[in-house]
Amino acid sequence: MQALFHTPSQTLSSVLWAEKSNQWLRFLTFAIAGSIALTVSAKISIPAIPVPFTLQTLVVLLLGFAYGPAMAGATVGLYLLQGAFGLPVFQGTPEKGLGLAYMMGPTGGYLAGFFVAAVVCGKLAQKGWDKRFSTMALGMILGNAIIYAFGLAWLGSLIGWDQPVLQYGMIPFLVGDLIKIAIAVALVPMIWKRVNRK
Repeated sequence: MQALFHTPSQTLSSVLWAEKSNQWLRFLTFAIAGSIALTVSAKISIPAIPVPFTLQTLVVLLLGFAYGPAMAGATVGLYLLQGAFGLPVFQGTPEKGLGLAYMMGPTGGYLAGFFVAAVVCGKLAQKGWDKRFSTMALGMILGNAIIYAFGLAWLGSLIGWDQPVLQYGMIPFLVGDLIKIAIAVALVPMIWKRVNRK
């Protein structure tokens, strides 16, 4: 239980680049790098059953755990701002539209969920949840649940709750999400073990 409430001073980003060193340059560099990672992850489609999936939710949640709440929120905010201004940073753009028109479509709730989930995962990282396999798994599940909560709420209001909202917006993606959770749980605590050895 101690790992749930202990607040360490570092996130992975602060190990990589000390927080007191060139703060604005550090913040800007990580935010831009993170927004690029989000864009790339949205564009890569991985074949899977029952539907292909991207790595975007994995990157969103990993940014939260690696960056902490403030920087993760700013990074996802920058990414959403780029999309709002019409840059083709989202999945299916420009084919499915651009800018605010795209963001008000069926995936708009998930995009809002990205921001909240990244901030929440950043808070959990400050409490050390990313250092143990069990709490990392719980944090990833919570982050995904937040994204789904926002996404399904918006999708249901858009298409009507008489439609099979869960079938459209969640159930086909659960297998891919389990794979991404497994990747994060295997990767992040292992990185911390290596960092702590050094």
